[in-house]
Amino acid sequence: MAKVYFAPARAKKWNYHDSMPGKLERLLQGIGLMHYFSPDEWVAIKTHFGSEGAHRIIRPVFLRKISDALKKIGAKPFVTDTVRIKGLDYLEVANQNGINHLSVGAPVVLADGLYGNDNIMVRAGEILGEVAVASVIHDVPAMVVCSHVKGHINSGYAGALKNMAMGGVSSAHRTCGWKCGRGSMHTIGEGEMVWDAEKCELCNQCRDVCPLDAITFRDDELVWDGDVCWRCGRCERVCQSESLTLPGEDKRFMHSLAEAAKAVMSTFEPGKILYVNFLTEIQPECDCMPAADVPVIQDLGILISEDIVAVEQASIDMLAAAEPLPQSLASDKQIRKGDNILGKLHHKPYLLQLEEAEKLGLGARKYELAGI
Repeated sequence: MAKVYFAPARAKKWNYHDSMPGKLERLLQGIGLMHYFSPDEWVAIKTHFGSEGAHRIIRPVFLRKISDALKKIGAKPFVTDTVRIKGLDYLEVANQNGINHLSVGAPVVLADGLYGNDNIMVRAGEILGEVAVASVIHDVPAMVVCSHVKGHINSGYAGALKNMAMGGVSSAHRTCGWKCGRGSMHTIGEGEMVWDAEKCELCNQCRDVCPLDAITFRDDELVWDGDVCWRCGRCERVCQSESLTLPGEDKRFMHSLAEAAKAVMSTFEPGKILYVNFLTEIQPECDCMPAADVPVIQDLGILISEDIVAVEQASIDMLAAAEPLPQSLASDKQIRKGDNILGKLHHKPYLLQLEEAEKLGLGARKYELAGI
């Protein structure tokens, strides 16, 4: 049975020892980083840099604690993510959100280069075939995966599996483009966009949110480039008039997440990845959206494990026992304690990603929770 280490978010004493940064330090000491990483070994700290307007990412202070703990055992850490918008713009977003070499105590690099196409094709499975794993993540010998637990437009729940699958794979490949990259997960089983002109308010939110400029308006008519679009669903999500529909196939998407995560994990030797899930500022949407809503669940704490499936199951179990916060999207939808909060927000069968990951041998859903 996998062991998952947990530190609660509540600070019941007014001292550093009881703070979340202090608790994270003790978690890292307790798990024994020297059992996973070696002196002089390069270690990637994989996180999400956020977006302009989406500020509820993992706070830099926590990334700094992990960086300092790795340097204490002689390892050489760096903080990284894959390109989601133009590379230089994404580095500036990271800086605006407080992630830079001064704040995290380590270099901050793009895992797939400034253009997002520096990658290596890796066998992924029956659905995806091959995917373009970011070259830095492919080549680095060890990694600490720092995942901000939250909702997600496609996966419903987003944690370590989504971070590995969509965050470890490049946005595009040099020859086969987005269809070999992150977009390959989005497009599996996807259909054609449907636009209802009568409902459309011409607010341009869909156009502005598209990361690939696949939507334009000409003479008040929506023009959609289906060859460019990777079907991420952001346009449908932000459309408040419900004039856009983008059909998808949830089951195949969840399975493709597990396949892509396995492909990324296959580039590491066993025991060289640690997973740190931050159940903080649990918002309804991904950090790649252009805004961040208020949290739908109160901060719960930090989980660490070497088993990606176990840490995900523990995270989901804690979310299931939590109360929805007032004055949030959860209260807007009249979700109550005991309800599947993220499930009711997105109506996605997100447990399928864990079930498929377990079938693929990525870990076990049974776990033992250990405190500090």
